[in-house]
Amino acid sequence: MSLIEKYAPIAQAKSIGQYTPPKCFELAGKTFDFVIDTNENCGNATLKFTGNTTVEWTYGNGTEFVEAEYEARKSDDYTYLVTYCTLEGEMRSNHTWIIDLEQELVTFLRCPVGENPLYPYLIDSHFGFGYIKYEGKEHTDYRRHCFTSDVVGTAVKWTYGHELSTVHVYYDANWYRIGYPKDDVRSKAAEETNSMFRNLMKRLPGPDEPAFYVKIKEAMYLVSVTEQNMEKILGDAAGFRSDTLCFLDNYDRLYSVGRGFGTMSSAENGDRPIFVMIGKYGSPVEVDEHFFTDPNPYTV
Repeated sequence: MSLIEKYAPIAQAKSIGQYTPPKCFELAGKTFDFVIDTNENCGNATLKFTGNTTVEWTYGNGTEFVEAEYEARKSDDYTYLVTYCTLEGEMRSNHTWIIDLEQELVTFLRCPVGENPLYPYLIDSHFGFGYIKYEGKEHTDYRRHCFTSDVVGTAVKWTYGHELSTVHVYYDANWYRIGYPKDDVRSKAAEETNSMFRNLMKRLPGPDEPAFYVKIKEAMYLVSVTEQNMEKILGDAAGFRSDTLCFLDNYDRLYSVGRGFGTMSSAENGDRPIFVMIGKYGSPVEVDEHFFTDPNPYTV
């Protein structure tokens, strides 16, 4: 029996997490003090990695530590994506940190569910930028990770698994568009899933969703996208409720690590939280020029 025939269905069931790299345990036992001094979430912050999967955290000059189970992945030899879920009052929230040892900088992304009173599933993104504070060492570099338009004009085919890929079109500094390739060899089940998403997209004014692009260093960008318009228009029809995904894209190696966070709704099972780690690799793709020039149907 072909190993592909034997194991491909098992791999496919992992969906967007199939190509996720192994867990990173290098941070266990280490403590990082941060100064977030730019944008939101400003103040002192600390991450104490108490084990391979446990961390104690504070931010915003907090003095009480909260414990969480974290996931860590590396985008290059010096840059970590650390993420965990927590509660902020009654709201579920995800915290993601980009720890950049090479430049001694940090980015903090906080994504709570339910801040919008009209859309309780909607997720918003709050970014803070700062530096790593080392005892006895003054940080004299005023540069920070920053929002950027460098990615505008880029289209990439991202492959998450042997039968799962999407096309991202970065056409604006605050928006992106998504598409689904038609030319890949796929099983019938995988193609049916893609067809379902294409049909859902036809019910929207456009495939545009808000995005944030943060430059971490040369050839490395943090990309954060959230399915806000899909949630507002389709509600539970898609099953995914305003899911937010962030990716640490490494263009030097054309691969990426990231996380997904949100809610899955179904009539049978109700709501269940989503928190998944993601790995993907990129490849060039040609898209029609109108993907870059079509007006955004959600803005005046």
